[in-house]
Amino acid sequence: MRFPRVGQNIQIQSYKHDGSLHRVWESTTVLKGTAKTIIGANDQTVVSESDGRQWRTKEPAITYFSTKEWFNIICMIRKDGIHYYCNLGSPVTWDEEALKYIDYDLDIKVFPDMSYKLLDEDEYSLHKRRMNYPKKLDNILKNHVQELIDWIQERKGPFDKKFVDKWYKVYKRVRR
Repeated sequence: MRFPRVGQNIQIQSYKHDGSLHRVWESTTVLKGTAKTIIGANDQTVVSESDGRQWRTKEPAITYFSTKEWFNIICMIRKDGIHYYCNLGSPVTWDEEALKYIDYDLDIKVFPDMSYKLLDEDEYSLHKRRMNYPKKLDNILKNHVQELIDWIQERKGPFDKKFVDKWYKVYKRVRR
């Protein structure tokens, strides 16, 4: 599989388990693209929802996607610190059109003090029934919720402030 190149602006597309388009981020700048990890950044990017609504991100963000992990992480850089939004979803793929993954509803919101909250459990239960998530998938996602919580508690990867600082500096340099 090929990967997006550093400096390339790409689109990110999330889908639901049934194949329907869920959300599209119009432009993210690639900072790193390897067989395991794609790190990007965006600021003031347009996001389109499946119902036609559009909105614009409010602050710079570093994005972490994995071709192995069943989650992705958005590190939003705000005045009061780094806020994280973590999506439980399939490992990403890249097909020259966009970086793509399946969104599995569960999210974890992490605050600058590293406290966190699991979100959208009701939505997950509803879609699990409606879209017939297999038991194996349910187990994978539950295991990755715990893995993500472990990363948060250990300050691993994107949850280490140095990670965000490093990639934000790279983003500012690449953007010039």
